[in-house]
Amino acid sequence: MNTIKLSRREFKNKVLACWIGKTIGGTLGGPWECLRHAHDLTYYQPIPNKAAPNDDLDLQLVWLKMLEDQGIDPSVRTFAEYWSSYCKSYPWNEYGFFMRNFNRGLRPPVAGCFENYFVDEMGSPIRSEIWACLHPGDPQAAARMAWKDSAIDHAGGEGTYGEMFWAAVEAAAFAEKDPTTLIQLGLAMIPISSHLARAIREAVWCFNNQLSWGQARERIQAQFGHIQPCNAIPNHGFTIIGWLYGKDFGDRLCKAVNCGYDTDCTGGTLGAVLGILGGTAGIPDLWRKPIGDQIVLHKFTGPCNPPKTVQELTERTMALAEKAMASKHGLQFADKTELPPDLRTRLFSADLAQEALKQDPQAGVELADGEEIWLHYGGEPVLRPGIGRKVVVTTYQSSEPQVDLQVPKGWTCERLGRNAFRLQCNGPVGDRNELAVTAEGKRAMFMMLGPGEARGVSAGAQVERCPKCLARKEACICG
Repeated sequence: MNTIKLSRREFKNKVLACWIGKTIGGTLGGPWECLRHAHDLTYYQPIPNKAAPNDDLDLQLVWLKMLEDQGIDPSVRTFAEYWSSYCKSYPWNEYGFFMRNFNRGLRPPVAGCFENYFVDEMGSPIRSEIWACLHPGDPQAAARMAWKDSAIDHAGGEGTYGEMFWAAVEAAAFAEKDPTTLIQLGLAMIPISSHLARAIREAVWCFNNQLSWGQARERIQAQFGHIQPCNAIPNHGFTIIGWLYGKDFGDRLCKAVNCGYDTDCTGGTLGAVLGILGGTAGIPDLWRKPIGDQIVLHKFTGPCNPPKTVQELTERTMALAEKAMASKHGLQFADKTELPPDLRTRLFSADLAQEALKQDPQAGVELADGEEIWLHYGGEPVLRPGIGRKVVVTTYQSSEPQVDLQVPKGWTCERLGRNAFRLQCNGPVGDRNELAVTAEGKRAMFMMLGPGEARGVSAGAQVERCPKCLARKEACICG
């Protein structure tokens, strides 16, 4: 098998351009975020004198610290720990509901989807770039990491598919330039039947059948539009429209943003893709100069040792990519890019992505001595009086480990096998109930909620905010 060789110098330049493009697109779209009508921008409006603070980038700076601290393949549980340390003040949509669940004792992935109306939103697709830069030329590895990331707050939802799609597209873009091929590759990593995949295919269909930009935009709006402007499904169609219909860097960004909805996200993601494809030479100075080189943090982002500039971010990203590349076979950094004849076949390999999608979103994961223990709830993490519930425990090493399970007083726990149990409580069930799992000698605690703690949340409602700083109330930043 011929090795895929990526020029180290070109890669570093493309990473820098990725982060610059991300910042440009986010700054362009920021003032128009959440307006669902079409716009007519041709440039920044208003013209900035620095980059706009944006969670699209900041959340990836938290992952940057996590990767530097914990290594390049952390557990889903580790993602949750870093989120709760540095992102806990974010109140919006899926962010707030993950923290609500985490503080109630639930663990991802189930903490990312239980009573979370927003699992189909854009909060995780906007975090894809770091996985592409960690695994350039290895789309399935990038998609696997995107699944872990999205499990925090989009488990089982369309947001997961969006992050996996873009992580794969961006990782492949370090070796492949054709937009149609890249889009097809991203789609190969996610379910054919997902609504997000359908919206992307519809945008491609519009372009291939010579509909105008306006007609394509209205078709996505009509077929996939949503009351929530940050819903991932139409926004992915809009990003693809900008990419395919635009004439150059600026026109592509403007066409994506002009579709409306979650404009800082569509602009930011497309800016990153275009940066990877064209490098810094492909980003005109008139777009780059107004934002400068400084990274401006959002006020809700905690002190995560963030890089001060995109140059520093690039250097730190490069160091992590070197570590990841050292363990790969058939892929390496070199002085000169050399691509084998079977490049596209290898880029389209999706085994790791498909394995990630098989993981159970109705489960929680804890770490015991650094090893994962999973509790599979078989549904919502709630026990109701008089109704038996089967639960199963697995570990990273085994699908059928030897397990012991301790339950609260007054509950019965019937063993159904080495790692399966039926739980029941005929009396009142407390609001929060700890289960002690011992698997192959390692112990972890999990939470089972009662009906009083699982009364549901109105669709579209957000978690309660501090009236002064507007952060999540439980993590107010007023001082």
